[in-house]
Amino acid sequence: MKAMLVTGGGSGIGRAVAQLFSARGWRVGLADIDAPALSETAALLPADRTSTHVMDVRDPSEWEEVLADFTALSGGPLDVLFNNAGIAAGGAFSEIGLDAIDRVIDVNLRGVVYGARMAHPYLKATPGSCLLNTTSASAIYGSAGLAIYSATKFAVRGLTEALDGEWAADGIRVRSLMPGFIDTRLLSAAIPGTNYTARDMVIRRKMEFTPVETAAAQAWDAVHGDRVHTLVGKTARRMAFAARWMPGKLRATMRGR
Repeated sequence: MKAMLVTGGGSGIGRAVAQLFSARGWRVGLADIDAPALSETAALLPADRTSTHVMDVRDPSEWEEVLADFTALSGGPLDVLFNNAGIAAGGAFSEIGLDAIDRVIDVNLRGVVYGARMAHPYLKATPGSCLLNTTSASAIYGSAGLAIYSATKFAVRGLTEALDGEWAADGIRVRSLMPGFIDTRLLSAAIPGTNYTARDMVIRRKMEFTPVETAAAQAWDAVHGDRVHTLVGKTARRMAFAARWMPGKLRATMRGR
């Protein structure tokens, strides 16, 4: 039985991916800092091949403990680490508090780096393994109003590309999932200095949401395919097209012109 550990498994893309892989016969480990959310996700999956692990991805010792516990349950293999946990902080960069900036960097980048580093021995020991990182359409072109979030996602994109080259000799495939706007609780955060959320911003700009089930299906394809980056949703595909062929127009859009 193949085994996958999912961070951010309590909700959103992590939950949807866990459900899809579990439905296809995989053992799934759910990791999240939110214990009640973990329990909610676990209740949707077969108890005999599902485990929950309360963890903070910013703590390397917790990574070591969770990876050891999960691979003990799987009998050794770690076929996929889905490095998915992430948070957002929107609004004018000059107005975002330093504590919020540090937290986004720590969760979105440091947490992903720790996960990749600590999981490497387990992935190397599992033939055909894959590290799947969640980046974002904001890693295609820097998104105004999401500056620090974009910066972390660009960093994860760079890490993915670097490790895809570096870990090929170890037989580890490294991939990224690049979703546009998925209607999850990540978009529920209020934008500093406003009375609306990131979800409201998407609606105001008349951009579309991509169903979380689509992201899960694309995660399956990413794990089993050869593309380093997998775009998820129309927004991501449009941004990628514009970044390549119409960079001036995309820049003007970000500048509100």
